[in-house]
Amino acid sequence: MMTVNEVSKLAGVSIRTLQYYDSIGLLKPAEYTESGYRLYDDAAMERLQQILLFRELEFPLKEIKEIVTRPDFDKKKALEQQIELLTMKKEHLENLIEFARGIQNGGNNIMDFTAFDTSKLEEYTRKAKEQWGDSKAFSEYEQKSASRSKDDEKKLWSDFMKLFEKCGNLKDSDPKSAEAQAMVKDIQNYITQNFYKCTNEILAGLGKMYAAEGEFKTNIDKAGGNGTAEFVSRAIAEYVK
Repeated sequence: MMTVNEVSKLAGVSIRTLQYYDSIGLLKPAEYTESGYRLYDDAAMERLQQILLFRELEFPLKEIKEIVTRPDFDKKKALEQQIELLTMKKEHLENLIEFARGIQNGGNNIMDFTAFDTSKLEEYTRKAKEQWGDSKAFSEYEQKSASRSKDDEKKLWSDFMKLFEKCGNLKDSDPKSAEAQAMVKDIQNYITQNFYKCTNEILAGLGKMYAAEGEFKTNIDKAGGNGTAEFVSRAIAEYVK
């Protein structure tokens, strides 16, 4: 665990900014001490890295929150797109530097403004945002969550984790078993009832995310014990065949 002061120094982000991220639900600490001090674990630090990458790409905080808190957020895919966007931004800046040097040396065409063209970058950003924050599933999730209080949301996720706690009791069994498949059905139904319509296609994607290293795996294994996330992933793979 790291204190807010340690995180501030390590990441180069002010304590006030970290406090603000907490207040808007963008980056919650892993826990608080009895004195109310914030403590951050590895999952929180990973989330902070994602946030800072989006900030480098000049995404508004509201959009970043919508992206990183969506239930089906694919960190691996997002990182690939972030790298692509940062590479395009780098190329744009290099073109501007070359253009400025041309002006400095008196060799530029005064009618040439191609170095300022950001249409390609803007188009790619628009498409990326559509994938990250404008999906039908996410829109449904936003509508359902709009009327819920923070306590409602907390209970909702707590109850969701209880399903994985039950899965933990089955993790040493066959993922093809009737009990395991019934648990997958319960997970799918819970997501549909409380978040968005969870089709088999969406469920298959979630199953892969559950077994991947990161926040999902950490939380599921915390609920059901080590190996639970991998077991649920295999059970889902059988379910959607």
